[in-house]
Amino acid sequence: MRNLHILFFFCIASLAYSQNNDSLLDHYKKYYEQMKSQGDVQGVINGLTHLNVLDPSQARADTLAVLYMNEGRHIQALNTIGIETNENDSDMAVEVKAISLQFLNQLDRSLVHYEELFKRNPNPLIAYELADIKIQLDDLIGATKNITFGIANSNNDVMRTYYESQGQYNVPMKAAFMYLKGLVKFKENKEENIDSAIAIMDEALAIAPNFNLAKISKDALYAQKKTD
Repeated sequence: MRNLHILFFFCIASLAYSQNNDSLLDHYKKYYEQMKSQGDVQGVINGLTHLNVLDPSQARADTLAVLYMNEGRHIQALNTIGIETNENDSDMAVEVKAISLQFLNQLDRSLVHYEELFKRNPNPLIAYELADIKIQLDDLIGATKNITFGIANSNNDVMRTYYESQGQYNVPMKAAFMYLKGLVKFKENKEENIDSAIAIMDEALAIAPNFNLAKISKDALYAQKKTD
């Protein structure tokens, strides 16, 4: 009889917990939707965090990581989904890892995830990030491969956004890749390739006259030429 009483007690406790958990889930679902309707990003993050604690799912974790990333909170984004390479990761998770690690200047680790993104969906935007990182890591052969792909697959409909102190501006992807090509040419031989690099920067500026970063780089190349 005593064992029956204990079993009955646990059944009641389990039912109460289930009802309480369902009640909390319902509450935070409503809270989450309300925060979204108000445009309260921190409220959305709080609501989604509670939902993921009560009813964990990878989709919720991925969405939470994206929210953190979009707020510039890259460490929190990575703490949410980790930095490890996982073939079962969603495209969203791989992108968060790539971008956040790049922002935190963990370029070697970021590169791995960008390569995975490119394998899943080869496109000029990802190719640009790969080339940019490889130039910084002095992998000029790898960068050239990505630049060649980018130039061949770019059209005027796809733009690259640059952010500078005076504001942001867009240039066609082909101009963006020509700029990177100029950087590679210069890094291949900083003494002999200045004129070639300047000529490539001119090609980028012919496509996008508003390309301030290319103009700055061209001016810097001219200045170095005068000092040599």
